[in-house]
Amino acid sequence: MDQYRVFGNPIAQSKSPFIHQKFAAQSKLIINYQSELVTLGQFEVAVNNLIANNGKGANVTAPFKEQAFAMCDELSEKAKLAGAVNTLIFTDGVIYGDTTDGIGLVSDLLRHQVTLKNSNILLLGAGGAAKGVVQALFEQSPKSLTIANRTLSKAQAIAEQYPNNAIKAITFADTEELTFDVIINATSAGLSGDSLPISNKTIQHANTCYDMVYGKEPTAFLKQAKLLGVEHIIDGLGMLVGQAAASFQLWTEVNPDVEPVLHSLREQLL
Repeated sequence: MDQYRVFGNPIAQSKSPFIHQKFAAQSKLIINYQSELVTLGQFEVAVNNLIANNGKGANVTAPFKEQAFAMCDELSEKAKLAGAVNTLIFTDGVIYGDTTDGIGLVSDLLRHQVTLKNSNILLLGAGGAAKGVVQALFEQSPKSLTIANRTLSKAQAIAEQYPNNAIKAITFADTEELTFDVIINATSAGLSGDSLPISNKTIQHANTCYDMVYGKEPTAFLKQAKLLGVEHIIDGLGMLVGQAAASFQLWTEVNPDVEPVLHSLREQLL
C-alpha cells in the first residue's frame, strides 16, 4: 500500500489524515495517510524511513518546512520563491518539493467568488505563511499586491524577488494612507486572538477580509471586519482543504472534490 505522512511538531491537531482519507475514498484509491510527530533534529530520518517503506509523498508542517526545502533534489518555482515546501513527492530516488499553500488560498477565494484580477490586495505579514502564497496571488493579475509588516525589511525581502517593483512593501502604519479591495491576514494574530495593527479605516474600505487560520469561532480580525460591515468574511478552513487537494493531485493525478470534505470539517468545528 502506498504510504503518505504529514510530518510536524506538534501534529496531534492535524486534519490532514481525515482530509486525505476522504479524498482517497472519493477517488477509490487505497492509501495509508497518517500524521507523524517528529522529534526536533530527526526530520531527515523520518523522511528517509518513509521512503524506505513504500512512501510516495508527504506533507510538511511547522517547524520543518525549511528543512524539507533543504532536503529536496528538485523544487518547483513556487517553492524556490517561498524558501519552504509543504509537499514532498518521492519518485525514482528523487525528492521533489512543492508548496501548495498559495493554490489553496487562491482556490478558496475564487470558490467564494472573490475577484482577484484587477483588485488591490493587501497581505498582512512577511513570515513563512505570507511567502508561501505571494506568487499564487501575483499570478491572478491583481491591480496591486502590497505586503505590510511590522518590520519593513522583511516585507521588502519578499517584494524584491519580483521584478519591476511589481509588489509593494510597506509597514502596518502605512496601510492607513491606502485602500484595498481584499485584505489577507498571514500573521499569527488570528491564532493568538490579538487584534491586527491596522486601523478600522483600512479594514472597512475592503470588500473581503480573509484570515488564513480558522477555529470554532471567528478570529478577532474577522469579528472586527464583520462589525465594520465588510461584505465577505472568510476563514482559512477552505485554504486548508484546498492546499491538501493540490497535494493529493500532485501525488495521484486525481483532482478531488473539496466541497463534501470541507462541509464535514466545518460540522466538526460546530
